Amino acid sequence: MDSSKKIRYERPLIKPINAMMPGKTGKDTYLVPVLDVDGVPVSALVEKYGSPLFVFSERKQRENIQRAKRSFTTRYPKVHFAWSYKTNYLDGICKIFHEEGSWAEVVSGFEYDKAIRNGVSGNHIIFNGPAKTKDDLKKAITNGSFIHIDNMDELYLLSDLSDELSIKPKVAVRVNLDTEINQIWDRFGFNYENGQAWDVLCKIVRMDKFELKGLHCHIGTFILTAHAYAVAAEKMANLACNVKQKLGVNIEYLDMGGGFASKNTLKASYLGGADVCPSFDEYAEAISTAIYKAPFKTSDLPVLILETGRALIDDAACLISTVLSNKRSSSGRRFTIIDAGVNMLFTSFWYDHKVSPAQPFSKYYEDVTLYGPLCMNIDVIREFVSLPLLNRGDHLVIHNVGAYNVSQWMQFITLRPYVVQVSREGKVSVLRKRETIETIVNQESSTTDNL
Repeated sequence: MDSSKKIRYERPLIKPINAMMPGKTGKDTYLVPVLDVDGVPVSALVEKYGSPLFVFSERKQRENIQRAKRSFTTRYPKVHFAWSYKTNYLDGICKIFHEEGSWAEVVSGFEYDKAIRNGVSGNHIIFNGPAKTKDDLKKAITNGSFIHIDNMDELYLLSDLSDELSIKPKVAVRVNLDTEINQIWDRFGFNYENGQAWDVLCKIVRMDKFELKGLHCHIGTFILTAHAYAVAAEKMANLACNVKQKLGVNIEYLDMGGGFASKNTLKASYLGGADVCPSFDEYAEAISTAIYKAPFKTSDLPVLILETGRALIDDAACLISTVLSNKRSSSGRRFTIIDAGVNMLFTSFWYDHKVSPAQPFSKYYEDVTLYGPLCMNIDVIREFVSLPLLNRGDHLVIHNVGAYNVSQWMQFITLRPYVVQVSREGKVSVLRKRETIETIVNQESSTTDNL
């Protein structure tokens, strides 16, 4: 043995033995080190791009959308997916889903412009959201996009723009409804049960200023029962049939929105996400069966549109982080501080993200609270997790972080890190550069304007 090589020190650990039954989730005794992302070593990624670091897998994204499309198209003849830009708006991510045939679903003028820049044709853009501006609507009307009407003020604004532009906007009505789950998302659109949705559909048809194309609903987020979609699809399909029978307009598409759950584990969940989240097959079976039961003629079956984002991207990304320090709480619990905080991992407020060491480790585990680097007591990545002994400089891989973190992260105390992607060939590309102090100060100004 080379006596000049320093042996890694591992501090001693004394753990009391509690003669008790294990908790509901048992112990995290099945951890294995994650040494690479699609064949690219974690150590090489950190050396090149620093830590923390978001890493996306192109292979996983394509596998997910292909599996979802297969689940729906084998059950229903006419299906389109529309990539949800709010879930992750990075061009390199959006373009993968567009290459796989997905349209764009946007909720703001910013996202609309992103979709156009990414080469999406106007008639393949679905415009949702409760806060569309006049300029946004003009752009969408001119480009032939599908505008989903959220409220009466928007309807009347569209009516004025129809006269101004001499173009009939292509529209759908956003419908909120009771799907037999705890919370009705009635903020968006018009209610089904109390007749609001039917009233606005009658107005749209009688005003004769619009091309009524579809119906849209968004029943919630992270929906853990496919039955809720069956209820929604049945009500939407019956509403479409009523529009045809009573108003003489054929509804061309039903947009079931998003909300499909990913494999993440919600906080306070009794079972892990992988055990309780429905599969794409389950969602597809529930929705397609409900539509088939409606009294459509076969030739009048509407196109089915899905806006799922989270379930397609969450497990296609990880966040590599580095241990900064260890300390003990007043009760003796180990606190481990890492360089990734809730400012860049917003979803740690919702999920108990799986955390894996990125280097080999011993058989000794300890219960840990995993903190980020912020001077905020809420900066908790995992309140309770069983991890092996970790030293300063060790790396961790935080799993299933692809949805919403890059679109909801914030500049607070630390700057945003690199975001990279590993291609199917094992090549690494930069999706977004790491921020510098110039990123911040270049947007600041001391000029005075006279209003």
